[in-house]
Amino acid sequence: MTEFWVSSGHHLAGRTEAGGLAVTDALLLAYLARPELVPPPEACSAERALHAALLADPRRPVRPAELRALADPDAVENWEVILGFRDRLLKARSIEAAYLDLVRGGTAGTPGLFLNQLVHLILRNALDGCDDPYTLRAAELFFRPQRVSLSGESTLLADAEIIEAREAGASASPLMAMFEAEPASELDVMTDENAWTYWSRSDAFTMALNVSANPRSREGLARAIEAWLRHLLALETRVEPLARIEDRDWRWFVGLDAEATRIGNALWRGEAVDPEAQTRVIALFRMTIPDTARVERTVAGHPIYLLLAMGPDKRVVLKPQNLVAGLPLAGRAA
Repeated sequence: MTEFWVSSGHHLAGRTEAGGLAVTDALLLAYLARPELVPPPEACSAERALHAALLADPRRPVRPAELRALADPDAVENWEVILGFRDRLLKARSIEAAYLDLVRGGTAGTPGLFLNQLVHLILRNALDGCDDPYTLRAAELFFRPQRVSLSGESTLLADAEIIEAREAGASASPLMAMFEAEPASELDVMTDENAWTYWSRSDAFTMALNVSANPRSREGLARAIEAWLRHLLALETRVEPLARIEDRDWRWFVGLDAEATRIGNALWRGEAVDPEAQTRVIALFRMTIPDTARVERTVAGHPIYLLLAMGPDKRVVLKPQNLVAGLPLAGRAA
């Protein structure tokens, strides 16, 4: 099997009997070694001592008095968040269970960085053995915000962090600024001819995806959605890309991001959506759930529509938690 997404840290996690991911000391140490968690040079001695103690024993309980000893109030708040997140992972029977608990209980107070790291890790487990580069590249949307570039008939998605770094480099170069070329144009767009190169660059996030002109890109995202739900909810689904929704009796939709949710809600209420906002919808999908017993009675047997959109800033920030919390599954309130 070809390796991918080593940066997810999946090789540091253990495995549960049910196929989930188990928290290990090595995984916790990888979190503590992240630049965001290493005390800055100006940190007080108490904070540096706390970090060193956790590196020696990442599961050790931290007494409130240890946090009160920190000189910086912001550092106290940060460590409360970090330790609360760690304790939630340690308490759950698996990393997947911890994620579901976070999503169902509300993610307020959990940094988006931590959520994205969990999704990256869980999705690497869910896609273990996947041999389709299109599915893997499309699955990056689950944990890496994207920037949209519109060119003719093409709608290109490129990693937002990579684009922003290249834009910063271009602004520092008068020669690059003179040509005013979009940094996305410098990236390789995944095609059938170059898809094989994804395996050697999966952790670089430097391949763009054409979601309008290449049907395999949308198919890849559909397969990633199916794998996500199969792994997290043991839910079998069939997801198909659509050009448009022609169903006059659509019973349910899930916005895969905040902008798609806003547009979908307006359509659901029968409100007019201005043409400019409609152009922000970059992908549509129809989901069917064969096991109708797992679906609310009013929706069972009917398709569920999925919408993906870009914001006014041409960013796509997919929220995989919407797929967990937003589906009309029977008994979901419980």
